Amino acid sequence: MLQDIVWIISLALMAVVGLGWGFALLNSGAREENYAPLQQRAYRLRARLFWGLVAVFGVPMVLTLSDLPYDAVRSAQAGGEAQVVDATAYMWRWELSEERIEAGRPVEFRVRSADINHGFAIYDEELKIVAQVQAMPGLTNTLRHTFTRPGTYRVLCLEYCGLGHHNMFAEFTVEERS
Repeated sequence: MLQDIVWIISLALMAVVGLGWGFALLNSGAREENYAPLQQRAYRLRARLFWGLVAVFGVPMVLTLSDLPYDAVRSAQAGGEAQVVDATAYMWRWELSEERIEAGRPVEFRVRSADINHGFAIYDEELKIVAQVQAMPGLTNTLRHTFTRPGTYRVLCLEYCGLGHHNMFAEFTVEERS
């Protein structure tokens, strides 16, 4: 019953739309009127509308997005040379070149995979995600982050990679800057 009503309403609406298109087609022939003044007014209106939209949306966009990506800005503000940590993913383990990292100093993780795709995710002590990037075979992805709090951080795999996926983690320690 309801389906029949919806079908009838749909047909009626399609007929109205079809009649509208038919009316537009029948009344859109060549005309002998001079459209140059109307065209110039339309172009002026279009230019004003464009610059108005740029002012309304462009200025706030530049002001709010100028410091993206946030991690790169924070790393640059933190100062000092970045610590480099090479992270290689294997089924079903992570291999980190460093297990101790200084807090307040930028870290550059160079993440790669030796076999299949893995998700490189760093979690803090409350198991809240801090940063993440993909680890793919034949490609090195770079993840930059500045750790502000000392503690033990875990690297977990976010991409299901087989039976041992749930055991795929590594730990590193962030220590106070000396």
